[in-house]
Amino acid sequence: MTIDHTILATADSQRFRSVRQASTTREERFALGRSLQQTVPHASLATWEATSSRFDPLELIAMSHAGRVPDLIGLRVGRMASSPYGYLRGAAVVMAADVASLPATGIRPVICGDAHLGNFGFYRSPEGEQVIDLNDFDEAHPGSWEWDLRRVTASIHAAGRENGYSEEACSEAVRTCVRAYRDEVAALATQPLLARSFNRLGVAELHDSVSEQSLKDEIKRAAKLARKRTSDRALPKLTGLTDGHRHIIPDPPVITAVTAQEYEAIAGALDDYLTTLPPHWRRVVAGYTLVDIAHKVVGVGSVGLRAYVALLEGSSPDDVLFLQLKEARRSVLARFVHGNDAWHSHQGQRVVEYQQALQTVSDPLLGWTEFLGRQYYVRQFRNMKGTVPLNAMTATALADYSGIVGHLLAKGHARTSGASMIAGYLGDSDGVPDAMAGFARRYADQTVADHAQLVAAARRGLLPIAEGALESMGSAFRPGG
Repeated sequence: MTIDHTILATADSQRFRSVRQASTTREERFALGRSLQQTVPHASLATWEATSSRFDPLELIAMSHAGRVPDLIGLRVGRMASSPYGYLRGAAVVMAADVASLPATGIRPVICGDAHLGNFGFYRSPEGEQVIDLNDFDEAHPGSWEWDLRRVTASIHAAGRENGYSEEACSEAVRTCVRAYRDEVAALATQPLLARSFNRLGVAELHDSVSEQSLKDEIKRAAKLARKRTSDRALPKLTGLTDGHRHIIPDPPVITAVTAQEYEAIAGALDDYLTTLPPHWRRVVAGYTLVDIAHKVVGVGSVGLRAYVALLEGSSPDDVLFLQLKEARRSVLARFVHGNDAWHSHQGQRVVEYQQALQTVSDPLLGWTEFLGRQYYVRQFRNMKGTVPLNAMTATALADYSGIVGHLLAKGHARTSGASMIAGYLGDSDGVPDAMAGFARRYADQTVADHAQLVAAARRGLLPIAEGALESMGSAFRPGG
């Protein structure tokens, strides 16, 4: 099922479009999307079967470990082995290969690339307001909108199972997500391009839009906790004083000291990072002085990639700023969009620009740099970040929250390109919600099988795994990438 991409608006082709070029009308684009139902019927999106041509999941995971910090690979495998949902979170490379082989319309906005439930959450806008949106962009790239929708719906079904919900409850949560995505794309497609760029969801609006009381309570608690996640609140927990000098306290294997060579390289890289910021924020950050740097492990999929936290101090000891430098590599989607072509010369810049494309408002301190032969993006480490805990949700609350996630995903896609065509293709029926519910259930089954294969390989010593991880399978519901 192939589509002639020359007739479709894609994020790739829109990058350098001249304002002097005439664009197709909204009605024409809607009609084009609707016509794609003949080539890619809604029911075809339910397809999933692991064929003999499928990439071997363990080989893909092993390949993704190349270049990571060797001593941390076992920790990464341990977090993936914690549960099928934990495995799914860390297996973006596997799912990218799987979904790229499935029916798709060929409409390619900028997508998240790793849109599982755990990658939506709270953070602080430049105006100081707490908002909720997509919040992980390591794999962001132009790609099929269906790829993001498949990943988030599979994670919804897997998370529902992990909480012990019935299969029908999991499927209904998926349908709720896809209906919300469908309705939001349709609404945004009718708005002027500039107007849809301002659409955002604050915590107050989020709370008011929820009908399930238990979810309202969880949102309130999670938002309150996230508001405490700021640099000044982190200071006593992450740092200490020695001879009057503040430093980051090691907590191996999660927080470890850097070498003198790394310190000097990162210090120079932070100076270069300043040049990627807008002038006002460049002046703000330049007013701080670097005090200490440490390596800090984050997330599940990101474990083993180099990530550092830098402590900077302003004009007084309690005026502090934590910056995070996170290694950026080629998106797992890139090979399925443009093969081996090197489209992005700086992967940190790719992450920053696509984050700004998908989010209505972003961290004003986003920037990029490089040192010791690797590329990084930079962001605030503590910026009121947080997530709604999935393991505290009822089945009804999960469905409600899945609707919110569908809304946010649609908002991100509609900000880039293809909204009218996606809306035309989706229509107003339950064809795609039902199809995605079928896919999500089948892929959740596949995730269980792949997770079991990973655990078996770790038990046989074919994959490194952190000591004690297999004996103490904990919850995979940890916040962040």
